[in-house]
Amino acid sequence: MAQVRDDEKPLTQRIIELASMFGRYGYRRITALLRLDGWWVNHKRVERIWRQEGLKVPRKQPKRGRLWLNENSCIRLRPERKDHVWSYDFVQARTHDGRSFRMLAIIDEFTRECLAIDVARKLNHDDVLERLSWLMATRGVPEYIRSDNGSEFTAHAVRDWLKRLEVKTLYITPGSPWENGYIESFNSKLADELLEREIFYSLHEAKVLIERWRVEYNTIRPHSSLGYRPPAPATFSPEGPASASLRQPLRDQLRNLQVV
Repeated sequence: MAQVRDDEKPLTQRIIELASMFGRYGYRRITALLRLDGWWVNHKRVERIWRQEGLKVPRKQPKRGRLWLNENSCIRLRPERKDHVWSYDFVQARTHDGRSFRMLAIIDEFTRECLAIDVARKLNHDDVLERLSWLMATRGVPEYIRSDNGSEFTAHAVRDWLKRLEVKTLYITPGSPWENGYIESFNSKLADELLEREIFYSLHEAKVLIERWRVEYNTIRPHSSLGYRPPAPATFSPEGPASASLRQPLRDQLRNLQVV
């Protein structure tokens, strides 16, 4: 008869807690969070408990065609370093009263970091300019910016401004979201892990919860393409000012995240 470890029960309870908190995470990401939480455990043991408790993540894998890829697509031009290629897009959702609001999401394709998510009832090319100006002033100027060819992105003001900064623009083919795969993947995570799980009773509540999710995405969420590490884990770095947070349980770190 197999011997049950002393920590089996608390570990199982913690796995269930994390699975409840992060409903779209699989056992590998849960393993990464457990390690961040101070557990010395490998993914095989977590997988065993995961299956034993009947935990699973619903699979959504719709078929898509790959008709043609233009020179600006993320397949033809891949990011090679931080601030090499930024991409951005609009996402739409609704508050509980049925009124729609928009989000402008901007990411660094190489690091996968979400640089900003602006939330408002209406957003246009002026808002794009304002956010990009702030990011470039505080972070630096990227070499390329990839986006779709909607009116907000192709507005002459945006094109002229980027040209003066010597930022090259990459516009994808109409009706070809896979050509902007990095931001499309980010948008699907935003929808799957937050927008489809929360009821926003006001625009202010949407702003707070979306910004909190963005901070969690950058500093805590394990990313499979980064070896199950978060895109920007500086908050938890031993060299950083918040190194004491490494000794905090993960639930306390989440609670203490500052929403700005």
